[in-house]
Amino acid sequence: MLAASPITNLLLVLGLGFFFGLAFEEFYGRDGQARPGGIRTFPLLGLSGALLYRLDSVHLLPLTAGLLVLGLWLGLFYWRHSGETDAEGLPNVGLMVPTCNLLAFLIGPAALSEPPWIAVGVTVTAVLLLTARAKLHEFARRVELGEIVTAGKFMILAGLMLPLLPNSPITRFTDLTPHQVWLAVLAVCTVSYTSYLLQRYVAPPGAVLWSAFLGGLYSSTATTVVLARRANAEPDTLGQLQSGIILASAIMYLRLLVIVAIFNWSLARVLAPALLILSALGLLMAGIWYWHERGASHPAAAATPPTNPLELSAAFIFAALFIAISLASTWVKTSYGLGGIELLAAIVGFADIDPFVLSMAQGGAPVLPVFVATVAILIAAASNNILKAVYTASFAGTRASIVPVSGLVVLALAGLAAAFWIRQTH
Repeated sequence: MLAASPITNLLLVLGLGFFFGLAFEEFYGRDGQARPGGIRTFPLLGLSGALLYRLDSVHLLPLTAGLLVLGLWLGLFYWRHSGETDAEGLPNVGLMVPTCNLLAFLIGPAALSEPPWIAVGVTVTAVLLLTARAKLHEFARRVELGEIVTAGKFMILAGLMLPLLPNSPITRFTDLTPHQVWLAVLAVCTVSYTSYLLQRYVAPPGAVLWSAFLGGLYSSTATTVVLARRANAEPDTLGQLQSGIILASAIMYLRLLVIVAIFNWSLARVLAPALLILSALGLLMAGIWYWHERGASHPAAAATPPTNPLELSAAFIFAALFIAISLASTWVKTSYGLGGIELLAAIVGFADIDPFVLSMAQGGAPVLPVFVATVAILIAAASNNILKAVYTASFAGTRASIVPVSGLVVLALAGLAAAFWIRQTH
């Protein structure tokens, strides 16, 4: 029971019922069809529910009886009008009408028995879902069935498989546990999938810089290849594409920082200044070139849609790479010392650096000093930028690749300089 006064609870019920009823009446009043509920009915339903709750707040018998009566009446209304259709041949009444009335009735008991944020949150969410019908249906039509299936598999693996994996090492060659490995996979896949959804369903079609920004959160290497190919085929958008290639790598540094911070806050604190400076440098170069070339750039007519990063095969490959790099890091440190870790970082930078970065963050190489992990991550990111420069020159051609290749090389050299400085000061 809340400590708030009865007057406050009464005003909360009336305010939420009025707000909900106003949205309901405005939404359903557009087609001229009369439906139960509205700016007067919902506040009264809320007050009725609150009064019945106060009559017996222990056994809730009056509230239950009122809910049954309201449900019966709404059921009869739904049965009476279920066969009607509108001018377009669609059903004239759906479950939203009785559901909204039942929810308005329950606002009263919720406002009296729960913290205010629950009643407010439920009411606001209901209004948003009610008024966003057209957009939600449009979004549902745009989403492909394969993506829904993939997302469902991912939720099963996250909610079912992750808790079942043991959280203790299964080999003496690494301290990583199966639980940690799969948690790392889920963290990277979640960041990638969120970026993919934003890029595909939120970003304006053909917006190069939006695609580059979100692609940097997903995979800066894949984004670089896509933009470099377009730079060779779309000269009208060359300036934007060149800026986008640099922008994707600038965002990569922020992505690495977030991933490291999830698993190793101490390493993230040491790594943050270098990564933030490198990201700012990349953003500055991309911004300067974009403003320089904006007069010669035009919106792209079409954009290559991003690929779904949540395929299960990709997740299992990532997990295998993560384990392999963790074992390799342990072996290299044992056989060649800390210098071997830096050599391994330079090598893995020419592939997918996320498994290596996560291996450093989760202690893939036992008793690895923080500064060594910091230097290794900076070297891996620098070598990955060199790889992207090679991709850009190969796919975009010599003239179109001069600017983005120069930017990537500058970022790589700056990253190596930061790694050298950190190595020398420790």
